[in-house]
Formats: sequence, structure tokens, C-alpha cells
Amino acid sequence: MIRPAARLLRLPLAALIGAALAGAAQAQPTQYPLTLENCRETVTFAAPPKRVVAIGQTQTEILYALGLGDRIVGTAVWFSPVAKPYEAVNAKVKRLADNDPSFEAVLAQEPDLVTAMFEWHVGPNGIVAKRDQFARVKVPTYVSPTDCVGKDNSGPGDGVRTQMFTMELVYRNIREFGQIFDVADRAEALVAALRAREAKAVEAVARLKAQDIPVVVWFSSKDVKGDGFMAGKNGVPAYILSKLGARNVITTNEEWPLVGWESIAAANPAVIVAVKMDRRRFPADDIDKKLAFLKTDPVASKLDAVKNNRVVIMDVGATRAGLDTVDGIETLARAISGFGLAP
Repeated sequence: MIRPAARLLRLPLAALIGAALAGAAQAQPTQYPLTLENCRETVTFAAPPKRVVAIGQTQTEILYALGLGDRIVGTAVWFSPVAKPYEAVNAKVKRLADNDPSFEAVLAQEPDLVTAMFEWHVGPNGIVAKRDQFARVKVPTYVSPTDCVGKDNSGPGDGVRTQMFTMELVYRNIREFGQIFDVADRAEALVAALRAREAKAVEAVARLKAQDIPVVVWFSSKDVKGDGFMAGKNGVPAYILSKLGARNVITTNEEWPLVGWESIAAANPAVIVAVKMDRRRFPADDIDKKLAFLKTDPVASKLDAVKNNRVVIMDVGATRAGLDTVDGIETLARAISGFGLAP
């Protein structure tokens, strides 16, 4: 069993800017009013937002990485502890809810921007609110393009990806924050640093290509012994697998489809990735319960991955579209190398 390394520390923002923008032309300042097309909506900003509610850990941490923590007046939807470099600023930010905040709790912070990680929180069927509800009280909203570009969230569940996720969507999110807050230099520095990290991770596994090795990524289950939420073929985990040449045994476009273990057994993955998180919405959010199930369930325990102890524990941050996605590439590459599955 392979456990994940600690989340990599982020370079101080000043170092990022110095390293990435040394000798480069300075980004142009934002001209307000700024109008952006965002997830099928048009949003206009008269000035840089000063009071932000960030519904989603990735959105919050991107704002921290851009040096904008002092603008955040509320945050919600957290899966794991904040990255260590942001602990001090995060301690000063009000946690509205670990999971889903109410519309009233968000408005109580008097925000001039609400940003969301998922459309199912703020979108056409938003459980916090629809975007037009915020528009009626003159609060602009911004939803991460990682959750709407090449993705259909009109149905139930976590949505259907019609195109493969790529890190370019994260970079777009960062750059658009750079425009919104007039910190384009910082945004370009952060994108450059992330690009360099991703390139280094891919280069490190270039000789360890796990060509066509079948893998399944298990996020959670409503009931530990029931069907599991498995990564679909176009989401963030699928992108990680594609970087390593591995094959996702799940072929549906759904983001996190519920799949029975009998179906998993029929595919007999060589590696199982089990996601570790602090969230406790479902019983199988607990990694220890996941691992116990794999060892004792009459179907799961017979899988090659389990019998050969090829279970990789991946931090939840690596399965989300954000700063930690590259961590997943590194974690799985180390595991495949250690399992002797790559030439």
C-alpha cells in the first residue's frame, strides 16, 4: 500500500513572482469596468472585489496563493486541511460551513463577490443559490471554469464531462482571478510555477510509462458496502492517469458515477486508488473504512490490486481541479514505479 506524501509546500508569493516574471514584460493592469464570460453568464466588476465569499477549498486556496486572503470574508466546502503555507491567513477567515453554506449565511457576510468551485453550489440548480438570486441582490458570482467548460451539470449528480479536464482550465481560473482583482502579475507567476511543476512531474515519469495498466479511483460511497463513487473517464483523476499512460477502467462520462464492485471485479484493475479526506459526509469518506472494506469484502478482496497490495492512498486535493492536481501525478508515478508495473 502506498500512502501519499505530504502536500507540497507552496513557494512564497514574492519568490514566485520573482522567479516567473524576471525579465518578462509586466502584465497590463485591469481596466474597469471588467466584463467576463463565465460559465454561460456575463459578469461585470466595477472595481476589484474587497469582500469575497469562496465556496470551495480550491477557490479559497487559489486566492490565498495570489495573496488575496485578506479579501476573503467567508469560506466553505472543505475536504482536507489547508496547505501549510496558508494556515496563518486561513485561521483569520470565517468558516461558514465545512460542507454547504446557506444562502443567508453567505449574504450575511455582505460580499461583493461570491466564487464557487462547483456549479451544483452556485449555478442553474445551485443548492446554495442560483446565480440570478445573487444577481438580484447585486452580488457578482464567479464559478470555476474547471466545473463548466466541457461539462454538463444540468442533470443530477456531479455532472457529465464531455471533454477531458486539463490543467489549462485551472490556469484560466487563476488568470481570470488576476483580471478580477487586478493582480495579473501574480496570476502569471503562479501559472508559470504550476506549469513548471507539472512539466517536471511528467518528465520524472517519462521512463515509467504505465502503458494500459488498468486503474480505478475510488472517491467514496454512500454505504461502505454499497456501490462506490468512481472517477469517470474525463475528470481530474482521468487526466492524472492519462499523464502516466494508465487506463481508467471506468468509461462513463459522468464525473463520479456510482459503480458496483461486481463491475469493478469484471475489469479487475491492477491498481486501486483510494481517496483520503477529512470530510465525513458519507461513511466511506473515512480511508480506514475503505481499506478495511477492500480487505474483507468477498468481491473486492479477490481483486488483483488488493491481493497484490497495490492500493494507493491519494489525498483528496489531488482529485480536485486546483493547485494540488500535480500531486496526484507524482503520487501515482511513485506507486507504479514501486509496484514494478512500469518497464
